[in-house]
Amino acid sequence: MADEALVVIDLQNDFCPGGALAVAGGDEIVPLVNDLIRHADHVVLTQDWHPAGHSSFASSHPGSQPFTMIDMPYGQQTLWPDHCIQGSLGSDFHSGLAWTKAELVIRKGFRPAIDSYSAFFENDRTTPTGLAGYLRERGIDTLTLVGLATDFCVAFSALDAISQGFKTTVRLDACRGIDLNGSLETMLHRMRDAGVALEDHVLD
Repeated sequence: MADEALVVIDLQNDFCPGGALAVAGGDEIVPLVNDLIRHADHVVLTQDWHPAGHSSFASSHPGSQPFTMIDMPYGQQTLWPDHCIQGSLGSDFHSGLAWTKAELVIRKGFRPAIDSYSAFFENDRTTPTGLAGYLRERGIDTLTLVGLATDFCVAFSALDAISQGFKTTVRLDACRGIDLNGSLETMLHRMRDAGVALEDHVLD
């Protein structure tokens, strides 16, 4: 399976229970993700990596509340609680994650004026992270995505992977979602329509 890679999205402390932007059950997927890592030939991790005072933080917009929307130069942006600040405990990978096998860690969201959900592009949809080029140079054309959160960083990564020509599967049993105003169902539909294979081995 030398042409396949496992991409683990943002399995960081701040997205797990007790974190600043906790996804319900986010830590429950760690054993399954570790098992997938053990069986993968190639592993890539992404890491949300925000400077303090990032423009996507509600605290950077006086009077704004987390989980509300504002207009940014690149389009609409959900405002979040301060999270995954560079070098903080919250930005670290979950302590149970067997991350050492990773061949590449893509850090995203480090530009102060723009957020980044996808492993492939910033939220302006044009600034690349370099992941697509890396995978192509390695001869990898098939991806399995797992991690947090299903309806944001996982989904946007999967949609971009398809648009970049990669055969893409999302293991839903190894993801957990936020489900903000119905976002989970919306993004599951978008992924299906785009040609992302959605697998849930809990149901097998």
